[in-house]
Amino acid sequence: MSNWKVFANGIIKENPVLVMLLGTCPTLAVTTLAQNSIGMGLAATFVLICSNVVISMVKNVVPKQVRLPSYIIIIAGFVTFVSFILQKFVPNLYDALGIYLPLITVNCIILGRAEMFASKNKVFASFLDGLGMGIGFTLALFIIGSIRELLGSGTYFGNSIGEWYQPIKFFTSSAGGFFVFGVVIAVVNILTHYKISSKKIGCGNCPNSVACAGVEKGACK
Repeated sequence: MSNWKVFANGIIKENPVLVMLLGTCPTLAVTTLAQNSIGMGLAATFVLICSNVVISMVKNVVPKQVRLPSYIIIIAGFVTFVSFILQKFVPNLYDALGIYLPLITVNCIILGRAEMFASKNKVFASFLDGLGMGIGFTLALFIIGSIRELLGSGTYFGNSIGEWYQPIKFFTSSAGGFFVFGVVIAVVNILTHYKISSKKIGCGNCPNSVACAGVEKGACK
């Protein structure tokens, strides 16, 4: 696979949120405001890139039996670094992201890419994979966050769009998040002529497929 395909796959074809349906928890929780969506996306992108690169570098020296705990420790190190930076320089964003910032450590997108790609490929390809997946994740959150903030709060990046609009609080609720999430996925499928939804996403595409004994039977445990 060419470097361009590795990079581009995460943006549309294998978008972690809109196609693989990974990272749903932060997608629904932090997208009530567009600026929070970008903050979460950039933080996750940084962790994705750095963890992918480091895991690709050490993949041959980490024993197979302890690879997952080792990957989590590496990811947690970068998440801690990002948390300190945001707390020091962007405290408002740090407070807004709350518990979902440290939870990046167990985000299935990051652990999944570590297991499925970085642990099997070279450093530069892993860097491009992390960058593409991070951009795809950020774009998905930004689109959903923009829609929810405009319709639910009547603002955009904190600025009012005018007194003529009456905010619909439904879009800032959890139910509204699920609704917008589903609509965006439907629109992406229409724009791609359903090529994405027609893909067979089975156990083999699960981030935990390597460790799952039920993959060959078509039923992950």
